[in-house]
Amino acid sequence: MSASTRVARERRRLQLNPVELIEKDHSGDQSSGETELVFDPHPLGAKTCGRSTQVGIVLVWCGALTVIAGAGCNTDARRPAASNDVRPTPVREATSIEARLTPAARSRDAAAVAAPTVTAFALPGATAPASLDYIAYDRARARVWVPVGDTGSVDAFDIEKRTFSRIDGFDKAQVEVRGKVRMLGPSAVSVGDSVVYVGDRATNKVCSVVPEAARLVSCLELPTHTDGVLYLPGVKEVWVTTPRDHSVTVLDASTPPTLRPKLVVKAPGETEGYALDAQQGLFYTNLEDENLTIAIDIRTHAIRSTWSAGCPPDGPRGIALDVVRRLAFVACTANVRVLDLSQGGKLAAVLDTGAGVDNIDYDGASRLLYVAAGKAARLTVAKIGDDCHAETVATIPTVDGARNVVVDQNGNAYVADPKGARLLVVSAVPR
Repeated sequence: MSASTRVARERRRLQLNPVELIEKDHSGDQSSGETELVFDPHPLGAKTCGRSTQVGIVLVWCGALTVIAGAGCNTDARRPAASNDVRPTPVREATSIEARLTPAARSRDAAAVAAPTVTAFALPGATAPASLDYIAYDRARARVWVPVGDTGSVDAFDIEKRTFSRIDGFDKAQVEVRGKVRMLGPSAVSVGDSVVYVGDRATNKVCSVVPEAARLVSCLELPTHTDGVLYLPGVKEVWVTTPRDHSVTVLDASTPPTLRPKLVVKAPGETEGYALDAQQGLFYTNLEDENLTIAIDIRTHAIRSTWSAGCPPDGPRGIALDVVRRLAFVACTANVRVLDLSQGGKLAAVLDTGAGVDNIDYDGASRLLYVAAGKAARLTVAKIGDDCHAETVATIPTVDGARNVVVDQNGNAYVADPKGARLLVVSAVPR
């Protein structure tokens, strides 16, 4: 097949509708219904964002990338700086598919680029809108754990069967937050060796769930408001961000499922988000009110490093790490800033994602960063190159309010949808 024929075929394929809703009847299982949203790239020149590469063909349907020249992992691969004042430089879009065909693609047939799909699974027993925040991927059990405040439960999504099992018994309460009455309950989760740990904002408790028995075993009440929860296997502790107390509360988890108070690490601000570098023995969190990112030694409990997050005044949210290349991805509310920790936290890149960002995730094996923007209603997937720059490879429409994401080992992403009381499952983009 000639190059011109292949180009014509790709042009015809791109004339598909951008979003198609397909209702599926799953009334017989615990998922309480499934909706599939099939996303296809717009014709070139449209304003939605994404880029996909497969078998030598690069299809660009927007440039959502903002790059800042600066410190990187591989200085030989780094792009030349456009200026010395690190102004964002947008990537240029392709003007035609043919301009993006490589010589290798012109010499052989090229497979069609698979479009990501978004499938929505209703949370069992939940009525929209639902109180959702942190979710967690459980690699050993192939589950995604979703705490649901309104139902006082934690829902475990079976990735293979694509159904939920529900664990009840958590506290829930209506609480006034910033002038609005909200239902608070289970809101954070972390997967341990044999126990899943769940933070409950209704009563400031951290609870232990035995997954195999699918039951709540015990809870430990803390003296202050809980937020994020993270299990640290190397020291067998559970670290809980407690922002109102300007601290991280450390719990002894050495004899599961029992949790015991251990100590409190004071921080110079409101702790928000978390990430662990087990190799270096460092726990990372942001200080939302101070616009800082800090690293805490998990053995000495001393603050080892402090960097400027560089976010707007509303401060940073989630954080993720590339522990091999020592990069920190700090989520602001409308972008993600890439900090090169080997260069003292120097800014390496800024990825524009749209507004409404909260918790993010990163897959070190594929070097793909996943960012859900709730106000922009889209999921951005970006490749972190050898030069530490972030290049958007796909931008997938989601729904309003979907702002927290985790990714599994196969590159499938899971996004909490509080306004729809659902879990969105986004199929993997080409790696």
